[in-house]
Amino acid sequence: MRSFIGGHEAVSDTDFVELALGTPLELWLGEDGESATDRAARLDAARDILADNPTMPDDAIRIAAQAIEAHAPELFNIVPMTRLTARRERARGAVAA
Repeated sequence: MRSFIGGHEAVSDTDFVELALGTPLELWLGEDGESATDRAARLDAARDILADNPTMPDDAIRIAAQAIEAHAPELFNIVPMTRLTARRERARGAVAA
């Protein structure tokens, strides 16, 4: 199955993140061995992007949280809290009875 976002094919997790942010990850994370001049230019570009899109950090966090919420159970075998609460209540009832 192929996935496209805005006409661009996403073939990896990194592609999905970059397409969602609209910028390459290296802009935010840097690269190994970058010079002080490159780092200063990268940070300056990041500041300009954030000035133009002040809600970008909140949007990125919200998108990441939604993705984790949607996919964490199958990826990490997580049981939703509502099921845990029901189990605890049943266990307490069995012990008390």
